[in-house]
Amino acid sequence: MYKKYMTGLLLASMMFVTSWVCARELKINRIAAKPAFRMEYLDETMAEDKHSFIEMISSVSSGQRVVDYEVLEQTMQYHLSDKDQEALLRIVEAEAGGEDQDGKLLVANVVLNRVNSENFPNTVWEVVMQKEQGIAQFSPTVDGRYQSVKVSEDTKEAVERALYGEDISQGALYFCAREKADSEKLQWFDRKLTRLFAYGNHEFFY
Repeated sequence: MYKKYMTGLLLASMMFVTSWVCARELKINRIAAKPAFRMEYLDETMAEDKHSFIEMISSVSSGQRVVDYEVLEQTMQYHLSDKDQEALLRIVEAEAGGEDQDGKLLVANVVLNRVNSENFPNTVWEVVMQKEQGIAQFSPTVDGRYQSVKVSEDTKEAVERALYGEDISQGALYFCAREKADSEKLQWFDRKLTRLFAYGNHEFFY
């Protein structure tokens, strides 16, 4: 009886120890598995990031453009012939050489507004050289200023702004320098046209 009791107690103790050892090994295995899984995950993520970085560097080094879609690239709105571009540069310089860049932009806008209007010729050169009843629409074309001007870098920048579509003219088709214009012409402007605004030395009309 005593031996049977001792044998049962011994078996129970062995089962308890075995269970405790198994549970501890299971816990150790779980702990050991976590870093291994995390390390594998990090390795995969870092590999993807490295791959993306290498692709970006390859694109730049091969001359491909990396596009930032938050910055929209401007596009040229007017594609002029060399003759038309020269005419636009010269008339802007002749009419607004003493103005700031916005004043020059406004003159370019008026010329391009006329090109777009059904009431005026279809090219810049024809607009600039147009005459009505023998009177030039742009006086510099007959008084020598158009032919003699030296186009400044500021004028080139103003014209480029206009060609890229920047328009601050409110649709103006006419302008004049009131202090320099003859009274008869001014009366026609005031009587026949709608005054929009004044900027610098010019008044703009529609």
